[in-house]
Amino acid sequence: MTAWAQSLIRISNYEVETLQKRLAEITSRKASAEMRLAVLDAEVEIERERARQDADASMLLQAYLGGWKARKGAAESDLTSLDAEEHGARDALTGAFEELKKFEHVAEMTRLNALIAAGKRETAAFDEMGLRRRAG
Repeated sequence: MTAWAQSLIRISNYEVETLQKRLAEITSRKASAEMRLAVLDAEVEIERERARQDADASMLLQAYLGGWKARKGAAESDLTSLDAEEHGARDALTGAFEELKKFEHVAEMTRLNALIAAGKRETAAFDEMGLRRRAG
């Protein structure tokens, strides 16, 4: 394999690895956001149950629900942003894999073409030696 092909493949591999790390980080942040939403849903159920059992808690429930809705809206907004970021990262990773495969294919074709050319030169040299023997 030629030096330029090795360099292109090495650079492409680095890009793929970088994008994989980025995607893993986004996925981790997305899982945290989903967990935050689940915790918020569980907390509101606890507060509603407490309000059913306690008159004082019942009077405070509406204020709690207002704050809860704001927190849930922020968490859902974060999740929406992370979904878009994840989609973009997956697209970028797919593109990087495609580029890597193209470079690997070109490098392999270059290697095979060099082998074919060497075989042709060898065959031509043997043919020339055979013609010299016949003529000589």
